[in-house]
Amino acid sequence: MITLRKEDDAADLGGITKMSVGVSWDPSSGSSGGLLGIARRKRGVDLDLIAVVVQGGQPVRFAGLDSLDPLGNGSVLHTGDEQTGAASGDDETVHVTFADIPPIIDQIVFVAAAFKKGSSFDRANNVSFKIYDATGGTSQQVADVWPSLLGAENANAIARAIRTGQTWQLEVLDRKGKVKQGDMQALLRFAMG
Repeated sequence: MITLRKEDDAADLGGITKMSVGVSWDPSSGSSGGLLGIARRKRGVDLDLIAVVVQGGQPVRFAGLDSLDPLGNGSVLHTGDEQTGAASGDDETVHVTFADIPPIIDQIVFVAAAFKKGSSFDRANNVSFKIYDATGGTSQQVADVWPSLLGAENANAIARAIRTGQTWQLEVLDRKGKVKQGDMQALLRFAMG
């Protein structure tokens, strides 16, 4: 198991060759009870997990929303867009196979956002960002980040995998911010910090 640290202090991934990052949440009825509350829970809230692939300090691809395999070889693979939070376990997941990532890629930044108009973190309950060691075909959770319930932010930079020579390191960021909903450029700028 690796020890994950906050930003500025990366952990070497050592023998980890595959990693997964997942986001899970439960739909909330907000402050509404009765039929309106039930309708809101059924409709849910749409949070999005996005992995931004970086080359030379610039975002060049992303996995998430409608882009599931941005490198075309399965090395960064998104499970698809869950729009309600009603799935069991992680609602959205990105799987990374480090050995298959092209050598020109030097970072992958994982961001969760209430990206689509009308969605928000405050309309979701029990939001959790999990990081797994998926080496050997099994998944062992190595980190669980619970974002603060305070504030009006609609985006969270969860973690960043950084290539250093032949190895990868992982930083847990847990960096909150606000992005204009539906604006991919704003989301990418936020991801880059």
